[in-house]
Amino acid sequence: MNTNEKQIIPIFFASDDNYIPFLGVAIKSLLDNASDKYFYNIHILTEGLREDNIKRIKALETPNCKIYFKDLSQNIARIKERLSAILRDYYSVSIFYRIFIAALYPEYHKAIYLDCDIVLVDDISKMYEIDIKDNILGAATDDVVYTSDVFTKYAEDGVGIYNHQYFNSGVLLMNLDAYRENKIQEKFVYLLVKYNFDTICPDQDYLNVLCKDKIFWLDKGWDRMPVGEFDGELHLIHYNNFKKPWYYDDVRYSEYFWEYARKAEDFIDEILSIKNSFTSKIAKEKEQGIINLANQAIKIYSSENNFCKVLAGKKI
Repeated sequence: MNTNEKQIIPIFFASDDNYIPFLGVAIKSLLDNASDKYFYNIHILTEGLREDNIKRIKALETPNCKIYFKDLSQNIARIKERLSAILRDYYSVSIFYRIFIAALYPEYHKAIYLDCDIVLVDDISKMYEIDIKDNILGAATDDVVYTSDVFTKYAEDGVGIYNHQYFNSGVLLMNLDAYRENKIQEKFVYLLVKYNFDTICPDQDYLNVLCKDKIFWLDKGWDRMPVGEFDGELHLIHYNNFKKPWYYDDVRYSEYFWEYARKAEDFIDEILSIKNSFTSKIAKEKEQGIINLANQAIKIYSSENNFCKVLAGKKI
């Protein structure tokens, strides 16, 4: 089949220069497992990357893949101050880029969004082919929230979403037509400007509120985190907590990350350098970060000014 005749699968990542090595591993794993029946338009959303990092990522292109870069500096300039105000130390504004995909790419009806801290062990086109009907998003429940009493209470009493209906926004199958029809971007900006809620999962909490009851639940194997029990089929591993395999030795499923890190030859030395620089002092700081996050979650769900209490009974 000629490349021009292949169905295009649009896939989006968001990254800054700090996450380039892990983006490289994610893309390498995706392309190594991708079916050659499709053509993959991979879009990297950013506020500017170093030219050498752009070249390193572009070097991953294959005959059935094209990698594009989109600078969103101007698109989010108007609300960046408010976005920055609700971020914790371990987040950057890039986590909000997925909010704007539907408006930026009107030519797409459907797309996949992926965080950079993932590894594919299966063909991404299988996920893309899932029919999510008229739902806005296809997503999986968040295992970190689901397996923690504090974060379960945060989801339910802070965000207003039952823990088994609270999804992770790092792996999304997006119905962009439904997203536009439901004016999710406009509603996000409205809530942000009007309320600017305190939150521990900034983009994720807003999306959970705005897309409530319009979620197609993906098999957990498409967003498998290294926590809790799981006996299903692995498709995508999401290292979605503080214990990243490039820091710690005892992370579940870390063998898959290192397999593709070694294959992504232009990034492996940098990743090993990051791991070798991870000291006990940094580990203690991250452990304190988890404690701080839990304390912040308690503060938010105990507050009168959270999503759940402020928006109760209101039509958004």
